[in-house]
Amino acid sequence: MDTPVIEAHGLAKRFGKVAALDGLDLVAEGGQVVAVLGPNGAGKTTFVRTVATLITPDAGTLRVAGIDVARRPDQVRRIIGLAGQYAAVEPAMTGRENLRLVARLFGQSRRAARANAAAVLDQLDLAEAADRTVRTYSGGMRRRLDLGASLVGAPRLLLLDEPTTGLDPRSRLQLWDAIKALVDQGTDVLLTTQYLDEADHLAQRIVIVDHGRVIAEGTPDELKARAGREVVEIHVRRPDDLDRTAAALASLAALCADAPRVDAGTRRVTVPVDRGRAALLEAVRVLDAAAVDLDDIALRRPTLDEVFLTLTGAPAGADPCADPADDDPTARRAPAPV
Repeated sequence: MDTPVIEAHGLAKRFGKVAALDGLDLVAEGGQVVAVLGPNGAGKTTFVRTVATLITPDAGTLRVAGIDVARRPDQVRRIIGLAGQYAAVEPAMTGRENLRLVARLFGQSRRAARANAAAVLDQLDLAEAADRTVRTYSGGMRRRLDLGASLVGAPRLLLLDEPTTGLDPRSRLQLWDAIKALVDQGTDVLLTTQYLDEADHLAQRIVIVDHGRVIAEGTPDELKARAGREVVEIHVRRPDDLDRTAAALASLAALCADAPRVDAGTRRVTVPVDRGRAALLEAVRVLDAAAVDLDDIALRRPTLDEVFLTLTGAPAGADPCADPADDDPTARRAPAPV
């Protein structure tokens, strides 16, 4: 059997009184994207920084491609690339100059640095902009160049810590395409993200971390099945009916985290249910009695966001029982039935 690209057992790290990692166990096989999800403060970035040898764990063992990170950090650094949450490129230099500089820092000859920089620029569709200063690049182009800086040393393992933070939807899709192309070419990827759709789109395996420990892992489909609930989704015809619809459906959900969610932008109300078909029929009956005009009503499998809610008790980066005005003004919990 091939050596796992990452193997962590009992990994622990404290910052004062805060346990960022608390006995974390994680094994990532090669040839895939492994996504690490978790609420804010769950330990995702601490884990990535530990794999990148930027933080020394207090306890536990960690190996990258069979190399002990604590004993041989220099060897680990030779086979990894790291792209953090913000693009770390020099705006006064051109894209080509940035990549050549990083290649030289990896110890490559001038000739090899020129060749590898050119290859990465082509790979990430930045060749036409290669000789422009980075200050003229868009946010998405800077993120791709930052990704290129992580690749110019030909790493076996690429660590991506929330790589699409702050990007517009088009730039996110372009970066997703670049990441998928890298995996197809043999690069292993460990990804942390707050975007559940990103993990669903990119990852073959997902690990959910909470309070410094792994609480669930599997393929996206396996995790969706584990959630154990289907979702009734309603699109109302009139925005004025949203709160009335959510209140009418509140009886279908017993838990705070399962209360109907309202998305005013799409005129949508969703509620997780235990008895799918029966709940759908009950929803139709209740809404018909309330004279709510519907554009659509359906029963579907949970999304990863809803799986996350079930497993951690909170959506990514938020508290489901908090005042929704502190989160998304267009996503509100249902008012109490009247």
